[in-house]
Formats: sequence, C-alpha cells, structure tokens
Amino acid sequence: MQAEQVEISNFLSQYRPFDELTTEARDALAQSIEIAYFRAGTEILHFRDTIEDLYIVRSGSVEVFRRNGELHNRLDEGGIFGQMGLLMNGKVRFPVTALDDTLVYCIPDEMFKHYCAEYDDFADYFEADDVGILRSTVSRSVELSDLTTVKVKTILTRSPVTASPDWTVQEAARHMGEEDVSFLLICTTDVQSGKNVLNLVGVLTEDHLRHSIVAEGMPLTTLISEVMSTDYKVLDSNDYMFEAMLMMLRFNQKHLPVMNRQEPIGALTLSDILRHESQSSLLFVKGIFAQQTVKDLTVYAKQLPAVYVRMVNEDANSHMIGTAMAVIGRSIKQHLLTLAEEVFGPPPVPYCFLALGSMARDEQLLITDQDNALLFDNDYRAEEHEAYFIKLAKFVSDGLAACGYTYCTGDIMATNPQWRKTFTEWQECFAGWIDNPDPQALLNCSIFFDLDGVYGEIKLADTLKAFVAQHAKSNPRFLASLARTALNRTPPLGFFKNFVMEPDGRHGQSINLKRRGTAPLSDVIRVHALAVGSSSQNSFDRLDDVIEAGILPDGKGRELSDALEYISMVRIRHQAQDVEQGEPPDNTINPKYLSTFEKRNLREAFQILDKAQQFLKYRYTAQTSLK
Repeated sequence: MQAEQVEISNFLSQYRPFDELTTEARDALAQSIEIAYFRAGTEILHFRDTIEDLYIVRSGSVEVFRRNGELHNRLDEGGIFGQMGLLMNGKVRFPVTALDDTLVYCIPDEMFKHYCAEYDDFADYFEADDVGILRSTVSRSVELSDLTTVKVKTILTRSPVTASPDWTVQEAARHMGEEDVSFLLICTTDVQSGKNVLNLVGVLTEDHLRHSIVAEGMPLTTLISEVMSTDYKVLDSNDYMFEAMLMMLRFNQKHLPVMNRQEPIGALTLSDILRHESQSSLLFVKGIFAQQTVKDLTVYAKQLPAVYVRMVNEDANSHMIGTAMAVIGRSIKQHLLTLAEEVFGPPPVPYCFLALGSMARDEQLLITDQDNALLFDNDYRAEEHEAYFIKLAKFVSDGLAACGYTYCTGDIMATNPQWRKTFTEWQECFAGWIDNPDPQALLNCSIFFDLDGVYGEIKLADTLKAFVAQHAKSNPRFLASLARTALNRTPPLGFFKNFVMEPDGRHGQSINLKRRGTAPLSDVIRVHALAVGSSSQNSFDRLDDVIEAGILPDGKGRELSDALEYISMVRIRHQAQDVEQGEPPDNTINPKYLSTFEKRNLREAFQILDKAQQFLKYRYTAQTSLK
C-alpha cells in the first residue's frame, strides 16, 4: 500500500464508523478512495443530482442544507455527507456547499454498499440518523440494567495476602494475624520477561491449621506445603457475582481466589459479598432509620459514595440513580426530623418540610447542596411558634451538612426566616413571582418551582403544587419571561458544532455537564411543563405530560428525553470514576478522554438542547395565546 493510502487509513481510523472496521478492511477501503478539492463557496452536491460517492471531509468545512434551503448542519474534519442520497435513490437529498477551501475523500458507491453489506456496525451507522444513534445508545444502556452484571473484580478490596509453601505453619498463623485474614494464597514466584509473577499453588485456611496442627498434633515447624489444599476452585476476574455465589454454594467455599491471566489478584470472601449487598440502595435506606443519633447517621452516610458507585456499575439508568439518591436524601431528612422532634417535643402546629431543586425532581446525584424550606398550616403564629421551628430547622440543616449535604450558598434553607411561611403566605409568594416575573423572581423559579413535601403534612405541599401549576399555566407573560431565562445557559457548542470548553482549576479546559447540559435541559422542560399545567416534578415525568399535551413537534419530546438521559449518564459515570480513583467527584469532563463514539453522542445531545432552546424562543412570547 502506498504511503498516501496508509495516511488515509490512519485518518479514517480516528472517526466513526471506520474505527469499528478491522485494519485490513480499512486499508482496503483506503485504496479505493479518490481525493477531491473544492474552493470556498463551491457547490459540491446539488439537490436531485446523481450522486456516486460517499464524502468524508479531510480538511476545511462544508454546509449541508435541506431542500428548502434551511441550514441542516455544518461539518468539519471527519464529517460525512452524501449517505442519504446513496441509500435512497442515488439522488442528492441534502445539497452541500464548501464553506472553506475543502479537501474531501470520496468512497465509490459500490464500495460503500459492499461495506454496508459486509459489516453490521458500518451499516448501522448510516441506516440510523444521528438522533437514532443516540436513542439506540440510550436504549441499549437501559436494556443492560441488570443487577447480575456486577463482576467480581469490581468488589475486591485488597491485594492478595500470600505466603510461600516453604513457610512453617507458625509463620503462616502469625502472618494471618498481622493481616487480619482467615486464609492465605500460597504462591511461588516466577520471573517472566524480567517481571515477578505470582504462581498460585495452594490455599491455606484457619480450618487447615485447626485440623492438622491442633487436632492431629503436628508440630508448629510443619511446612505449609504439607497441610495446604491444592484442590481449590478459582474465579476469573471477569466472572460475575452470581457465578461466584453459585460456586461458593456448590463447593461449600468461603473464600475463592480471583485470577487474571493465570495470576492471583485477590480473593473473594463471603464478607465481601455481604458488604456489597449492604450497599444496595434499598438496604441503605432501611439502615438510615436504624441509626440512633445524628452522630450514628453521619458515620453511616459515609457509605453513600459506595452505594452510588454500585448503582453505576450495575448499569442503572439516570432516572433510577437520580430517584434512588433523592429517596436516600429524603430519608435522611425524615430521620433527622424524627430525631429533632424527639429532642424538642411535638410540633406546636402542623407543618411540612419541603425539598427543593434536584431532590424534589428525583434527579439528585452525588454532588449536591441542601435546598429546603418550611410550610406551615395557617394556624401558625410567629410569636408563639417561631422559636420551636428555628431550633428544628437548625438541627436538620446542621445534620444534613454533617451527612455530606453542604449548606446552600444562596441561603435557600429552612434556617432562613424568608423561607418559612404559612400556606397562604407561600400562595401569595408564588402568585407574586408569576404575576410580576422580575429577574429575582425568575431566578427563584428554577429552584422553588421544583418542590416536594418530604415530612409532616404532605397534603399542604401537594395543594401548593397544584396551585402553582394552575396559576402558571394561565399566565403567558410569566411563561415568556421564564422561557427567556431558560436560554441563559447554552450548550457548549461552537460554530462547527465543536465543543467549547471553559477553564477549570482542576481539569484545565473542560465542559461543565450540569451547567451546560442537564440544568438547561431541565429549564426547558420546566417551561413546557408549567405551560401544560403539569404538577409532576421529575423531568422525565414532566416530558410525558408535555408529550401527551401535544405542544411539541412530533418526536421532539422523545429526543429531549434521550438527550437528558445521555448527558446525565456521562456526568454520573464521570462522578463514579472520580470516587473509585479517590478523587473528589465533580460535574466537569474533558472531552479528550471520551471515545469518538461518546463525543459524537454527546455532541448530538447538545445539538438537541440547542434546537429545543430555539423552539422555546419561537413558542413563548408574552403576546402568544398558548394552547
């Protein structure tokens, strides 16, 4: 193959779907490619002309248009165009013009269709549109949600504790005590390629010592090799938890060595499995209410990152994880309030403790502060009752902070007297924000319009939510103002749909997935939800209500759901990875650490957000009469 063709093959290997091809297949494709050059402004493809090649942008940039002349997309290096015409009827469907001086690679139609026939991944890439690929990715992750997908290597907590077969049993017993284990992996050491490699030759347990030395009276100088078991079972590092549990049951084993490429990397024990199971989110919630004091609860809450990581490793989707984390947060609040009432006595008037923001939406992740408020029955009298609730609010707020929920920097907490109101006062407050949507009122909306009762008289919160939903729906001026506010946080995409990064102290140039992704998506969805009178709080539930109301173009609601799910999962996996690496979790990523496939889907999700914001501008104006 000529040097120029090698260079083409290497270029293709950086981009989907060519990176999925074998090197041989990619090399063969490179040898069939022709190169074309177009000056800026040249029309490369004209609508309905015959098309004979698939095009890949090697350098420069192009604009792709719809038949009505509307701009459809801009493509730069690695971008592909012409596939729709080749797959439909051999006629150009989307005209293309060179935006800059542009070099393109041309793959002949015959070769393109041959590769579609031979390689499923290659064909799937072209037969689904961009949104379809994102949807396929999201669906696949949901289908994989199975609690039997945890691999044993992910729950190992320490390196193997080993001993040599020529040690005495006395040395072995002393080593067990020092390492606080009840068994040893007996290994010899081989040298392979200049590196020491452990070779497992047996296992020694406390049972061996008890039966051989204590029961049979063998001397303490007996060598391990004389009493160890050589008839042992092992697990592969990629075996699943259920396989390990079945093996333990079948062979009555309490410890199983875990091997990676014939070398022991640890041992799985029954206590490892029990500890893993105790990190189940359901069991974790049950354990919250078993804690007797705030101090106990604080210690117990330190397990929360491990619970989070477990859910991620079990391929739970963002809705499941967000809901589970919100339930855990609510449970901690509920238990703190129970403890507070034990300390300060029963409340003097009925009240409801409110969760706001992500907890109310069931979209809470690992990094979160505490947004909360108090809602009183109208019998509340400040001069008689305020002292009690000041103490209660401080007790709960301090307890949440001790459990890892940091104080709200904006002071949106029940400790702030501004956010302790009677039902009527809250009604008047929301009505004022809706009727007079000044900048501060609109800022409050992004937090207070996501509210949920977590303790006490929950029906007060439910009634307040119904009032807000009904009042907001009938006020086009408020919805128009809220829609404009929802455009303040834009997706991180540049002119060519490339990522626009921001300086970040820890990661250098990076993207904040919350500020630029999930938060503006939630803002967009909230506006639509209020417009249709939805009282749902979760963004996915709100989207269901919005889709049912029929105010979005066909398919756009589903696209928003897919985009929210994908960006959320990138953020969630990044946080879990930080925890596993001992780093403080955050919401930022550097795209250079993402695969080409991940970048493409993330870019598509941001494009959906961009289009959704454009639609928001079109739909909501103060003069518009809404459906």
